Amino acid sequence: MAVKIRLARRGRKKAAIYDIVVADARSPRDGKFIEKLGTYNPNTNPASIDFSEDKAFQWLMNGAQPTDTVKAMLSYTGVLYRRHLQIGVIKGAISQETADSRLTEWKEAKASKIEDKRQNVGSAKEAARKAAFDAETKVKEARAEAIRQREAEKAAANAPAPAAEEETPEAPAAEGEATTEEQA
Repeated sequence: MAVKIRLARRGRKKAAIYDIVVADARSPRDGKFIEKLGTYNPNTNPASIDFSEDKAFQWLMNGAQPTDTVKAMLSYTGVLYRRHLQIGVIKGAISQETADSRLTEWKEAKASKIEDKRQNVGSAKEAARKAAFDAETKVKEARAEAIRQREAEKAAANAPAPAAEEETPEAPAAEGEATTEEQA
């Protein structure tokens, strides 16, 4: 019987969450399984992978074959590296202490990389939010300036008309004064 470590889909439409399961290769994707190892949520950034590494390691050592996606997850969490080191111990190439120390060093380095990515994602979101706010502020200021210019043009268009009306009454009055002077 071929045993696979694979994903079983659950969750709602367009928001899938997957169970990491050990199942017979002949059973359907969401059908009968032997054991549930954990969950995988691709909707977060970085994706959340939560499963029992010891059980996955045990199944790998017993011959279970992971699918491509699960293999990538096992590699990401260090289970495949642990299997690689354990095979070296079994063959006598390295000691168990050396294998454990190498695995510990690798996990510490990986944890720091993951934490850096989480911080960068947060700072990138903040930078994008600030850039969008700055762009929105520029657009708002440009609109306000355009409105001020339109209001100034309207005021300028309305201002000369009353000034012209004021000049015309003065001219006849000046003529009227001249006529009274001529009469005298």
